[in-house]
Amino acid sequence: MIEVFAAIIGACSGAILTIGGMSVSGFTRRTTQSREAVIRLTAGVESIATKLEDLHHDMKAEKVQATTDRREIYERLNDYGNRITALESREH
Repeated sequence: MIEVFAAIIGACSGAILTIGGMSVSGFTRRTTQSREAVIRLTAGVESIATKLEDLHHDMKAEKVQATTDRREIYERLNDYGNRITALESREH
């Protein structure tokens, strides 16, 4: 009778160890997958941040260029206005 109980206890402890090992293996696999997902997401966010920073610099450069272009246009218009005024004053 004792041998039967020992066999049952041995079988149960083996099953418990197998189930525990499978649980640890599954937990480790999920942890690894989660870590990889976090790494991928972090890399994606860093890439987007870099692109946004580049876009911001480009927009600032375009704004400076637009300001320079506007200044040049107004200088030309002022020069043309002065020429027109000079021509009009000659005709009168």
